[in-house]
Amino acid sequence: MPNKNMPNGRNAYGKRNSGKRYITYRKAPYKKPQPPKVQENVRIAFLGGMNEIGKNMTLYQYKNDMFIVDCGLAFPNADLPGVDLVIPDFTYVENNVDKLRGIIITHGHEDHIGGLAYLLKRVNVPIYATKLTIGLIKGKLEEHNLLGKVKLVEIKPRDNITLGEFNIEMIHVNHSIPDAVGLAIKCGAGVIIQTGDFKIDTTPVDGDMIDLNRFADYGRRGVLALLSDSTNAERPGYTLSEKSVGESFEKLFRMAKNKRIVVATFASNIHRVQQIIDVAESRNRKVAVLGRSLENLVNVGSELGYLNVPEGILIDINMIRNYPDEKLVLITTGSQGEPMSALTKMAFGEHKKVNLTPNDYVIISATPIPGNEKMVGNVVNELMKRGVDVIYENMYEVHVSGHACQEELKLMMGIVKPKFFIPAHGEQKHLQKHADLARAMGIENENIYVADNGDLIELNEDSLRKVKTVESGEIYVDGIGVGDVGNIVISDRKKLSKDGIIIVVATFDSATGYAVSGPDIVSRGFVYVRENEDLMNEARDLASQVIDECSDGKYHDWNYIKTKLRDELSKLMYDRTKRSPMILPILMEI
Repeated sequence: MPNKNMPNGRNAYGKRNSGKRYITYRKAPYKKPQPPKVQENVRIAFLGGMNEIGKNMTLYQYKNDMFIVDCGLAFPNADLPGVDLVIPDFTYVENNVDKLRGIIITHGHEDHIGGLAYLLKRVNVPIYATKLTIGLIKGKLEEHNLLGKVKLVEIKPRDNITLGEFNIEMIHVNHSIPDAVGLAIKCGAGVIIQTGDFKIDTTPVDGDMIDLNRFADYGRRGVLALLSDSTNAERPGYTLSEKSVGESFEKLFRMAKNKRIVVATFASNIHRVQQIIDVAESRNRKVAVLGRSLENLVNVGSELGYLNVPEGILIDINMIRNYPDEKLVLITTGSQGEPMSALTKMAFGEHKKVNLTPNDYVIISATPIPGNEKMVGNVVNELMKRGVDVIYENMYEVHVSGHACQEELKLMMGIVKPKFFIPAHGEQKHLQKHADLARAMGIENENIYVADNGDLIELNEDSLRKVKTVESGEIYVDGIGVGDVGNIVISDRKKLSKDGIIIVVATFDSATGYAVSGPDIVSRGFVYVRENEDLMNEARDLASQVIDECSDGKYHDWNYIKTKLRDELSKLMYDRTKRSPMILPILMEI
C-alpha cells in the first residue's frame, strides 16, 4: 500500500498536502443484544439456634440442592416437666429429602450434634465432620443402633467438599473443643461465611490458632453474607485464652494442700480435661473420672490422640478408696447443677461411690448457663453445708468461654467484609446486640437481618428478604418417645404438679344401667385426705348427685356424665380451696 506521507509535502497521488488532517469513522460491528443478567438466589432456612441457646440447625438451598449445617439439641427448662431433651422439628427437611445432599457438623458439642441420631432415623444422608467430631458422633449413633448404617466422611480444615451446586471449604476456628471449623459456602449466588461457634485464641491449648488468613482471603474476594456466633455479643473486650485456666488450676491445686480435689466441668471440654490431668500429674495425684459423657469423651479423646494421658495416672472410680485424699483428683460432670449429675448427687449425699467431707476441695470450672443459676446455687449451698471448700464462678479464673466477645466479633466482621450480616446462635438479646455491633462497623441497617426459627430467607447480590415461614419448633424427647409429648401433655403435667389430681371412680350395672359401686374419690397431690375428710365427703355426695341426675336406665351418655362431673367438682374445689386440680372421672360397666 503506498505511503500517504511522501517527500516534499506531496501525498500518494502527487498532490501537495494541505496540512489538514482527516478522521475516518468506521461503523462498529453489529452485536446481538444480550438478555438481562438472571439474578442468582440462595436460600437459608433457620430450623434452630435463633432466639435460643442450643438446638442449632441451618439449611441452605441453591437451585435443587440442599445441605444442613449442624443438628443439635437443647436441654429442657423448668417449664417442661419430665422432658429429657428438646430437638428441632424435622418436618421441612423430610418434605425436601429428595434435594438433601448431606449434613456438615462444625464441632462436637451437644447443641450441634445431639439431634443428629434422631434426624438420621428419618433421612439417611452422608455426614461430614472433623476427626474428633466423627468420633463423638459414632458414640451417638451406636446408642441408637445406627452405627454402620450412615456414611461418615472425615474432613479437615482447608478441605473442600462438593454437595450438588455447593462447594464448601472448612476453616479452622478456636472453641472449647478441638477440631471446630467455620464454613465458606460457595454457590452461583456468592460466598456465605458461617463461623460456627468460635473465639480468637492466640495461645490455644492445642497450638493451632484460628485461621484468620483464610477468612481474610474470602473478605478480599467478596463475601455475600456472614452468619456469626452471637453467644457473647453482650460482653466487651476479648475472651481469655484457655491457657489462663491452667494457670489458675496450678494455683488452686497448691491451695488445696492435702485435701481431695473435685473438679466439675463441661463433659465436652477436652482442653479443660487435659489441663486438669497435666496439673494433677505435676502434683503427683491420680485422676478418676465420673459421669458417662465425661468417660466417653476421655476414651474417644485418648483413642484419637486429642488427649495426652500419662500411663498410670487414670484410675477407676472404684479404686479411689485405695488412695489417700491428697493423692486424688476427681473430674466430674454437674457444673450446671443438673439434677441427675454426679456433682449434684455428691452434694446431696446420694452418690453411691463418692462421699464428700470437709476434706474435699471442689472447683466448679464453668459459668452457669442462663437459667441454670438457681440449680448451681443450690448445689453450692449443699456442698458448703457439708463443710466443703467450694471455688465457683468468678472467685478465680477457673473458666473461660469458648465464644468470641465484642472485639473479636468486630474483628471477624472487619476481615470478612460481608455485604449482608445475620447474627446467629443466641437469644434475642444476643442477636440484637450483635446487630448493633454490625451497625457500628458500618454495615447498613437494611443489610442486617435478625432471624427467628422458621424464617426462610433469600439472598442475592442486591437484596436479602424473608420468603416465608417454614415448619420449625421443638420436638420433645421423653424416654424412648420422640414427639409423643406435646403441648397438651406438658399442660397436663404442669397442672398436676401445681394442683394435683382428683379421680372419681364409679361402676354401673350393664343390665339395669344404675350405679352399683361408688362413686369413690381418690386424691393425689391435692390435699391430705385425712385432714380434709369433710371436703372429700362433700365431693362424693356431689358426684353421686350428678350421676343420679344423668342416669336414664340402660342408656348413658358417658361423655356428658364425665364433663358434668369435671365441671361440678372443679367448681366445688375452687370454691373451697381456690385450687384447680385435674378431675379424672373413671366410669365402668359390669
